[in-house]
Amino acid sequence: MTTRAESILFDFDGPICQLYASHGADTVVDNLVDWLAERGMDGLLTPEERHSGDPHAVLRAVHRAHPGSKLECELEALLTAEELHAADRAFPTPYVDRLIRTWHAIGVRLAVATNNAPGAARHYLAGRGLSDCFGPHVHGRRTAHVHALKPDPDCVQRALDSLGASPATALMIGDAPADFLAAREAGVPFLGYGRDERREKLLRTAGAEHVVNSLGPVLRFFWKDAML
Repeated sequence: MTTRAESILFDFDGPICQLYASHGADTVVDNLVDWLAERGMDGLLTPEERHSGDPHAVLRAVHRAHPGSKLECELEALLTAEELHAADRAFPTPYVDRLIRTWHAIGVRLAVATNNAPGAARHYLAGRGLSDCFGPHVHGRRTAHVHALKPDPDCVQRALDSLGASPATALMIGDAPADFLAAREAGVPFLGYGRDERREKLLRTAGAEHVVNSLGPVLRFFWKDAML
């Protein structure tokens, strides 16, 4: 699958880094919920959303109740600030830096397609010295388009368009069912990164056929191929 890919679309949090490795996602959710509570709006959340550990679940809840509102825009800005803070402390996914540089060196075009703020992804990539590998092709959450978060294929399609890439010759690497569903809707082949048993099971249950628990074998394959 990877040998046929002329363009690689990466999800950010997961395949490229563990965004909340130090600045935990639960802490971010608590901060967002507290911010809503100060405004008397925490009742917008279901108990599951409140305790999901998923910051995007909080944003989706506000969008559901008040789409396009000032409240939604302010919450999205707060989430962006939290993601930027987390990006300073994120852990790189094992092997991915070398894999990105290898693909870039052999002419594979690279893009990011993420539900996170694009500024957070750019900030992290700059800190790892990877910005030149992606150039302007970092596509993430847009304040006025919260409805278009994955599994909507919006950011995947924007990444394809920016690269001038055909879906059939691209590959999406993601670690969540939403990544798989967005790629499938856009017609892009998918490689799942399930770094633990729970994530692998979620990906396979969603329908992903190709799942790895490490990017090491992918990197070794390309290094071996380059040496032949």
